[in-house]
Amino acid sequence: MIRFVTLNEGKYREVSGMLEGAGFECEMLAIDYPEIQCDTLEEVVKSSMAQLTGKIEGDFLIDDSGLFISSLGGFPGVYSSYVYQTIGLEGVLRLLQDVENRAAEFRCCFGLCFEGRNVLFVGGVQGMITQEKRGEGGFGYDPIFVPAGAEKTFAEIPTEEKNKLSHRGKALEKVLEFLKEQ
Repeated sequence: MIRFVTLNEGKYREVSGMLEGAGFECEMLAIDYPEIQCDTLEEVVKSSMAQLTGKIEGDFLIDDSGLFISSLGGFPGVYSSYVYQTIGLEGVLRLLQDVENRAAEFRCCFGLCFEGRNVLFVGGVQGMITQEKRGEGGFGYDPIFVPAGAEKTFAEIPTEEKNKLSHRGKALEKVLEFLKEQ
């Protein structure tokens, strides 16, 4: 049993679908804990794991993800959740209103506490920010992010297809490879 620590139902649906599809049971643990503010997703995940190790029985998985927009110097990056909650997609689109370079990268870092050891797994996907919101699926920044080589936003494609392309899907594939080797 892998316990996925998150308050985000959308993340849980994606992660549990992939884990269960690979034969691993998954349970959502909706635990609120303080998240440090720092420069990298990896630092956030390491700190979160340190806070939760010993408080959660058995193996658990945690993640931090961010949208890094090139023309904004990587902003919102590690502050993606806060920016989404405060200015939303409309605010991000306003920041890019007259900006030609709309290149961005979604990154995800998973931390897996497995049999008492902590392991990190990172995934990323290049893409671009749209001019307007598109699609009804997904969550978070999905309606404004088009992965490289695609025409549709993450919100316009089915979850199964998104998981093959996304930062979270790529990082979780590494988690699954690790678990299968154990």
